[in-house]
Amino acid sequence: MAAKLPVTVITGFLGSGKTTLIRHLLQNNQGRRIAVVVNEFGELGIDGELLRSCGVCPEDSDTSSNIVELTNGCLCCTVQEEFLPTMQELLKRRDSLDCILIETSGLALPKPLVKAFRWPEIRNAATVDAVITVVDCEAVSAGTFASNPEAVEEERKADPNLEHETPLQELFEDQLACADLVVLNKTDLVDATQQAEVVNLIQKELKRSVKIVPSSGGKLSSDVLMGFQSAVEDNLDARPSHHDTEEDHDHDDEITSTHVILNRAFDPDKLQKQLEALVKQQEIYRIKGFVAVPNKAMRLVLQGVGTRFEQFYDRPWQAEEPRQTRLVFIGRSLDATKIKSHLEALPA
Repeated sequence: MAAKLPVTVITGFLGSGKTTLIRHLLQNNQGRRIAVVVNEFGELGIDGELLRSCGVCPEDSDTSSNIVELTNGCLCCTVQEEFLPTMQELLKRRDSLDCILIETSGLALPKPLVKAFRWPEIRNAATVDAVITVVDCEAVSAGTFASNPEAVEEERKADPNLEHETPLQELFEDQLACADLVVLNKTDLVDATQQAEVVNLIQKELKRSVKIVPSSGGKLSSDVLMGFQSAVEDNLDARPSHHDTEEDHDHDDEITSTHVILNRAFDPDKLQKQLEALVKQQEIYRIKGFVAVPNKAMRLVLQGVGTRFEQFYDRPWQAEEPRQTRLVFIGRSLDATKIKSHLEALPA
């Protein structure tokens, strides 16, 4: 029997840098033939498009089919409906693949997904090589993985011994508990003391001996991220979850995504200031998307976590594509109408 196809599950909270990590892996694949399954929270396939633009698999080539997008909900909730048929199609091509990467939604639990690798339709052909949990060092240092970071921070200042258990914090803990490796990303945004505090926090949540690897921009060798041979699906009892006693779990129903598509260009700095104001008005965890910039032939990628934003140009606009500004917002109880009107109010 042929060896099982290794699968690496890359999980982590919203904006932790999962897509950036995978982009770097694809660009430095050391000859590996890699398929990627991207699970996005929202209808616009921003992450999948970012991966296609990394230069490894041109959109007009056969290899572009190695990137598969699932946008109808978190995989941990739709494993049977979406993930199973996707894996079955990929496994038909196993002779032309060396490995599969699965990028979960920032709101997904990894354990229900790993359990699917016990199913007869999958287990004879594929195995979970490792679960990689990506952590945004600066965001965790600031407490922004919590549902209301400002309020939590004030409570912590008042009582440093107080425990603050929130649904988002439980998700963060479950992602850590399932990890074979923790990638501590965006370490360039904190000082040594802050990084040490985050490492200490993470180590308290890890139930097993798991290495924590610092990273800036997801620039890690594939040798660090692959080749664990953990067969995670056979070792789930050692990876406790807050949801182990539940048949199913529920995400916070108020956490939603909305998107805005505008047929216009924006000055990047003015747009970012407008988005920063929006974050103060609404509980927005994550903003990501593409921006048309006046007199620029390149497409601008804009990403925000809380009040921290980053921008970079990823590729030229293609002749046949409309120069639209497309942004996805993820947060709690979002007012989509106000978000759109807030952006439309910016002068051209």
